[in-house]
Amino acid sequence: MANIKYEIVRHIGTLSEGSKGWRKEVNLISWNDREPKFDIRDWDETHEKMGKGITFSKEEMVELKKLLHDIDVS
Repeated sequence: MANIKYEIVRHIGTLSEGSKGWRKEVNLISWNDREPKFDIRDWDETHEKMGKGITFSKEEMVELKKLLHDIDVS
């Protein structure tokens, strides 16, 4: 598998933490020197290992925010 270059440009927040210390985080990440995207995935304590995740462009994040705003989670 090819090496993936990444830079966490901005840590937005942590959604949860597992028993082994891995955290589900929301970050703004530049992948392979490209424009940063919003990203949700699990990370180890040192941000050297990561789990599968999902990325969003700014436009997609705006749409997601609109969709989530109207959800009743009670």
